[in-house]
Amino acid sequence: MAMPFPADFHVQDISSNGVTIHVRTGGHGPAIVLLHGFGDTGDMWADMAIELARDHTVVVPDLRGMGLSSKPAGGFDKKTQAGDIAGVLDALKIERADLVTHDIGNMVGFAFAAQHPERVTRFVLIDAPVPGVGPWEEILKNPLLWHFHFGGPDMERLVAGRERIYLDRFYNDFGAHPERITEDTRNHYAKLYALPGAMHSSFAQFAAFDQDAADNRAFLASHGKLKIPVLALGGEKSFGAMMAEVMRAGADNVQGDVVPDSGHWIMDENPTATVALVRAFVGAKP
Repeated sequence: MAMPFPADFHVQDISSNGVTIHVRTGGHGPAIVLLHGFGDTGDMWADMAIELARDHTVVVPDLRGMGLSSKPAGGFDKKTQAGDIAGVLDALKIERADLVTHDIGNMVGFAFAAQHPERVTRFVLIDAPVPGVGPWEEILKNPLLWHFHFGGPDMERLVAGRERIYLDRFYNDFGAHPERITEDTRNHYAKLYALPGAMHSSFAQFAAFDQDAADNRAFLASHGKLKIPVLALGGEKSFGAMMAEVMRAGADNVQGDVVPDSGHWIMDENPTATVALVRAFVGAKP
């Protein structure tokens, strides 16, 4: 979140799939959708959006339950959240788009591409696994991923009023350069995650992983791997080359690369390299 979105980006709340999705749009040209994950909101993509808006229509939602989108009691399985994105694109009259996703955004993007392959042209997934795809069961054994099974009413009570403390644990543990995640950035997200229902929604994102894994395995068994071109990016000090290993189990046409000098928080730790890698993949379109 190095800079805010430009003033010429349009901000609106779009009713979709029974929820209200907070969306930023800007630029002109072929559409590209940027999906964030936990610990962030769509605000993480400002640098990327500014660059891509030179020759794309850029769409940046907050996922349901996060940021300034509505916070329903349920619906946090990624198939349902993919329906939110489909509804946003319908409202914007966008038929097809590239996807660029990070963290939980990868999982929502995969569910969207699985359900709507005709609507996705290219797909960039950055530094997080996809439930049920590739070495998922091995990944779950990593003790750093304790938060995948952390949730429920008592955990919500423990974190209430301490959102900054909770988020700092992830910024510090998963960043190769946590000092690059500024105080302003940390405070900005802490305020958003302190909104009513926000931490409940965040815990629910992770609680849905078992269902997401079952849904993805069923998709791969019945339809086979994704056919669209995929770029799997890992932070050098995080998932690294494993991102490509994960995605080769879920897609036929996978290119792998690594964001250098970065942990998980790629747009804070090395936005220049991240933007360049994405730009090279999606190409400069007229």
